[in-house]
Amino acid sequence: MADQTRKKILVVDDAGLVRRYYREILESAGYAVDEALNGMEAMERLLQQSADLLIVDINMPQMDGLSFLRQLRRKPGAPGAIPAMVASTEAGDDDRSAALAAGANFYLVKPLSREVLLEHAGLMCGQRHG
Repeated sequence: MADQTRKKILVVDDAGLVRRYYREILESAGYAVDEALNGMEAMERLLQQSADLLIVDINMPQMDGLSFLRQLRRKPGAPGAIPAMVASTEAGDDDRSAALAAGANFYLVKPLSREVLLEHAGLMCGQRHG
């Protein structure tokens, strides 16, 4: 039986290893996790089912993370208001500024430890995980 109170996180990253790593950590902490390979696929997923948090990479084929966030933030109502955390290997101040300007609520530099991922996911979902 699925727990309807679990927070849903959509991980948007073209790297299968990264998606699997996030999924294992987040699911072990009680989150429901869905995945998308790029921004276009993420938009399709969000048309089918909402999420409580987005974890988005920047560099992806077809639609990168910044384009995805800009397009998402233009949508009225719930989809446009979903909290988004960018997790990228890009570590420059310009990269962080661009992500925040595109609509990210938070910016983290990969690789993410289990503790950092859970701390920030918990903060953005209004939950605490130890």
